[in-house]
Amino acid sequence: MTAETITEPRTTALRKNAVGVPGILFFVFSAQAPLTGIVGAAGLAVALGNGAGAPGAYLIVGLIIVLFAVGFTTISRHIDTRGGFFAIVDAGLGRSFGVGGSYLAMLSYNTIQAAMYGLLGGTLSGIFPVVPWWVFSLAAIVLVWGLGSRGIELGARVLAVLVITEVVLLLVFAVIVLVTTGFAGLDVGASFSPAAILAGAPGIAILFAIASMFGFESTAIYSGEAKDPQRTVPRATYISVIAIAVFFAFVMWMLIAYYGADSAQDAALATLTTDPARFVLEPLTAVLGGWAAPVAQVLLCTSLLAGVLAFHNMVTRYFHALSERGNLPRSLAHTNRQHAPATAALTQSIVVTVLVLPFALLGLDPLTTLFAWFSGLAVAALVVLYVISSIAVIVFFRRHRLVESPWRTLVAPIVSTVLMLGELFLIITNFGTLTGSDPLTGWIMLGSIPVVFLIGFVSARAGRVGSSSAVVES
Repeated sequence: MTAETITEPRTTALRKNAVGVPGILFFVFSAQAPLTGIVGAAGLAVALGNGAGAPGAYLIVGLIIVLFAVGFTTISRHIDTRGGFFAIVDAGLGRSFGVGGSYLAMLSYNTIQAAMYGLLGGTLSGIFPVVPWWVFSLAAIVLVWGLGSRGIELGARVLAVLVITEVVLLLVFAVIVLVTTGFAGLDVGASFSPAAILAGAPGIAILFAIASMFGFESTAIYSGEAKDPQRTVPRATYISVIAIAVFFAFVMWMLIAYYGADSAQDAALATLTTDPARFVLEPLTAVLGGWAAPVAQVLLCTSLLAGVLAFHNMVTRYFHALSERGNLPRSLAHTNRQHAPATAALTQSIVVTVLVLPFALLGLDPLTTLFAWFSGLAVAALVVLYVISSIAVIVFFRRHRLVESPWRTLVAPIVSTVLMLGELFLIITNFGTLTGSDPLTGWIMLGSIPVVFLIGFVSARAGRVGSSSAVVES
């Protein structure tokens, strides 16, 4: 038997028709880590933000993202979106901006994943204090690498079980509170009126809302493996955005109803000195029974595991798309027997290990540094990318004059651009509060965003490669 007969040919093809709308939705919902978003952020959003108005802030952010999704889904019907933001920005603003945008996406997804590894390690170390947090984090990196290398179907099945379980737990709690309180006992104005939403520091609540809805845009990344992507991607995008916004707002509202609109912020503030997760865990125990809190803690860990796996899959698809187009080493496009981007999966795991290790070697707290710092950086980078992408959608349709309504190609993208810029202003002005970092550290992290974009932009210019986002006939 010769070497030629036993050596597998190199391929860069991802598996076709591997995932439909439900599978893509599970990747999106797991990236948003519903239980993590509620248990980890609800107390902070209510305490430091706008108190009982936090549910309204979540709805406002959901509305802004729906507006962004209008242009996002419209352009996805006309171009090959396997490169996610790269494909969209490339189609509208050219290759250099596209590569710069893709570098921002990789910065955002890698840092949010590293942040979640820190939270996962810190949570497990709290349950098993004899084991350092970084041991759990590194073990999770290895596990996620193994799952990501096996193929997209296995990932979707794993995520489906984890996401359904955590969502059911939160919904059962919320429905019981709703039934117990009764519609007559709910104070709608205390949570959803303009005065309530703008009370206190609404920017903080909006920041946590953006973080909680992180990852919906990953629907486009899986178009190369999706069934009927021109229909699957837009449908999955709208379903995910609307469902997660309503879900978070509803559960947050029921938490406010449990405490009472006048007492919720004081209750949240009382948990800051110990553990903000108590703001959610204590009501879960009171409503569902003593079993709920420990189960929620376990599900919090599985929620984080689902989240890091989802972001792992996102980054590997970016590596794959960019390497196929010659903007990263060609080897990153190689796939294995399962048609999964195995080389990209290993590379991504190495990258996130490099991000996590300094915090472990310096003995830093994973929650107050790794999780807090990188979460803020990831959100800031992603909102910048939303702005660039909305502008790219406008330019694309002005250039190609395809038959689409002005609402989809001009009005909604312009409005979402203006609103996203407002969100970006809130992020920059509240960055220290969000991350808990000193001013110098905060500015260094924020400064990395334009630097990373320029590195991608200049590298594409140096390559002198034209745009390759082919327009699909409508």
